[in-house]
Amino acid sequence: MPFTPSTVPQAIAFRQFVDSETGKPVEKDDQVKGYEVGSGDYVVLEPEEIAAAVPESEKTLLISAFIACGEIDDVYFDKPYYLATIKSHAEDAFALIREGMRKKKVAAIARAVLFRRVRTLLIRAYEDGLIATTLNFDYEVRSAEDAFDEVPDLKIQGEMLELAEHIINTKRGKFDPAKFDDRYENALAELVRAKLEGKKIEPRKEPKREKVVDLMEALRQSAGVKAKKTNATTPTKKKATRAAKTKEATPRRKAS
Repeated sequence: MPFTPSTVPQAIAFRQFVDSETGKPVEKDDQVKGYEVGSGDYVVLEPEEIAAAVPESEKTLLISAFIACGEIDDVYFDKPYYLATIKSHAEDAFALIREGMRKKKVAAIARAVLFRRVRTLLIRAYEDGLIATTLNFDYEVRSAEDAFDEVPDLKIQGEMLELAEHIINTKRGKFDPAKFDDRYENALAELVRAKLEGKKIEPRKEPKREKVVDLMEALRQSAGVKAKKTNATTPTKKKATRAAKTKEATPRRKAS
């Protein structure tokens, strides 16, 4: 039985569809679902057609392979779910597969129907149970090569590298999720509470921003390091531009 690790019972959400031409909200009765086949060109899908395409859930996990735990790039990770048994007679099998994977340091690739979609899952041993992480499909993950295509190819050396190492060493720490809060969600909760109590909503004052003239000098001051007369970067060969590419990946679209 999968259930999310999140303990947040309800989040504040806003959703409204707006006509791209008029800018006016689209009423619910006028909303349809469709698949984009070209710029501004859609194939409209009827509710009964979509319902017929939804796969039936057999409430089972079909394991296809066992792989090394670190074999999948975490850019494919989507959302984690805890896995636990709901029937007592399945506890032995559950413990067997959990301890087997833990001993061999492997994870399982499985498929299951979740929320009307066939999803690929990465299942790992986790404390007294299992954790299943839904994986993004290949078409949902943007190519790193395309994303970083225009990043200049620089060789970092000298003072700049020493400064980076100094900042990292002085800022070393450990991850503690309790130290991080959802400021946006908290701000919205405070706003709702204030409106319920009839309080006047004061606009937030924007913090004063000072223009940074020299980024390196600002980093030195924050780290308490004096400047040295050393070359910081050395440009190497330029990367090929997008125009020089002989082949471009065709973007894949999914139904909305």
